[in-house]
Amino acid sequence: MAKISEHDLIERLRQLSGPNGWLDDDQSVAPYTEETRGLWHGHCIGVARPENTAQLAKIMAFCQQSGIPVTPQSGNSGLVGGGVPKGGIVLSLNRMQKIRALDTENNTITVDAGCILSDVQNAARDAGKLFPLSLAAEGSCRIGGNLSTNAGGVQVLKYGNARDLALGLEVVLADGQIWNGLKGLRKDNTGYDMKHLFMGSEGTLGIITGAVLKLYPQPKSTITALIALSSTTQAMDLFKLLNDHLQGMLSAFEIINKNSMEMTLEFMQDVKPPFENIPSATILLEITSGDDEQSVQERLQQTLMSALENNMVEDVIVAQNHTQANTFWTIREAIPEAQKVNGGSIKHDVAVPISKVAAFMDEATRRVEAEMPGIRVIAFGHLGDGNIHFNLSQPVDMEREKFMDQWDHFSDMVHALVMSMNGSFSAEHGVGTLKIKDVVRYNDPVGIELMRTLKRALDPDNILNPGKVIPPPSEEPEPS
Repeated sequence: MAKISEHDLIERLRQLSGPNGWLDDDQSVAPYTEETRGLWHGHCIGVARPENTAQLAKIMAFCQQSGIPVTPQSGNSGLVGGGVPKGGIVLSLNRMQKIRALDTENNTITVDAGCILSDVQNAARDAGKLFPLSLAAEGSCRIGGNLSTNAGGVQVLKYGNARDLALGLEVVLADGQIWNGLKGLRKDNTGYDMKHLFMGSEGTLGIITGAVLKLYPQPKSTITALIALSSTTQAMDLFKLLNDHLQGMLSAFEIINKNSMEMTLEFMQDVKPPFENIPSATILLEITSGDDEQSVQERLQQTLMSALENNMVEDVIVAQNHTQANTFWTIREAIPEAQKVNGGSIKHDVAVPISKVAAFMDEATRRVEAEMPGIRVIAFGHLGDGNIHFNLSQPVDMEREKFMDQWDHFSDMVHALVMSMNGSFSAEHGVGTLKIKDVVRYNDPVGIELMRTLKRALDPDNILNPGKVIPPPSEEPEPS
């Protein structure tokens, strides 16, 4: 295509995006160029907001022909800079919000990728079904982003990550072609399972525009409890006991260290401390079952009584109603916001084998506290699947900027320990911009080259979310 002026280019994008589909004034564009933690500030010539897949495909084809970089964006709730544009345009899916189909016999729901996660949950609930993906940002994050980052959340223990909940995808490729893989099949051995290329690729290989998702029966009983422990080792013992005795009923097993609980209770002044003394570790667990609630209650109580008698736990509070259960979850979900109020925070989203969680938390805490006296370890997360958010808050007498300058130093320390335990430096947040250097440092070189090969094959002009996830070799074309 012949070179055209920026004015003509923008006018063509405006036309392709349809009425109300193109934004380019500073005030409207600003929310699409900032990420949720304020670590990155991007720029772009405008935001395209198509209403459907066909419209999005035309925009994508034009961008490839014109050499325009494209940053796909869903709810813009990511934490690693994966949705922050570095020029070109933002391609937002926030107008693509249709529930396309719901099949209660096949236990599937087919949705546009721009559907808000909580809307998908509600549509499933209205049909008497459960869509189990659950995140703190579920009121704003969108299915396309959940799948493209392979989001985790609090119920991975029972239902798996986002990729485990997708049966089929619809994807627009870099050249505007549409791959229709929207099959609701649980068995389909007809070649490569293409959908797994795009889940976890953070929009660098193609743009997810639709998905067929798994549904489950609504549980007849849900029981939530807080448990006080004296150590993370006790948490591991309790996890094993509950798994052995409850046989598949455990849907969430979250750990909250003492600093996390103290900081959150300080921030949430309307929430009373659940225990008389804040324990070294608190477990928030949830039991879901298709059995009646009374029988599940009895089974859980028997198991917890055994734990108390064997000094495995210090105290137990079982939620007496839905309101109290929500209060327990609010404590857990408010931890990141409490950190923000309390100053600078260096974040780590890591995973180790479940059997090594206690050893990791104890050793990582020892190392960072020895490195910087007064640092506050805010460790919490999904102990049941090995994913811990090992965050570090600044010492109370230290300047925020001085502390935040230590991000790379502490991340190197924490990630080195994680990798020595055969873990992952990115459990559920993705790579984005933040962790590209860790991909180079820790990933297998053959694996990195395989990713580059796929990128070159599917996006030879490097216009799809350039500069994210994959460390480019020097010969890789730079986006114009």
